[in-house]
Amino acid sequence: MDFAERIRRLRRAEHLTQAALAQKIGLTTRGYQDIELGSLPRYENLLRIAEYYDVSVDWLMGRTEDRYAHRGKAE
Repeated sequence: MDFAERIRRLRRAEHLTQAALAQKIGLTTRGYQDIELGSLPRYENLLRIAEYYDVSVDWLMGRTEDRYAHRGKAE
């Protein structure tokens, strides 16, 4: 699963629209839509997304299957 698919699934699991999530993390709706369509986010936006969902950046980017690697232990 790629980055865009991971954030799409996270957003849908919370029953949020793209516009609602964009507002929560401080992006424009179009900026967020571009990310879900496959554009890689800028570093600060990647961090905002990871922090909002409390998941690791490595998991978002597909570098690990441990969603909570940032916590220091698998859950």
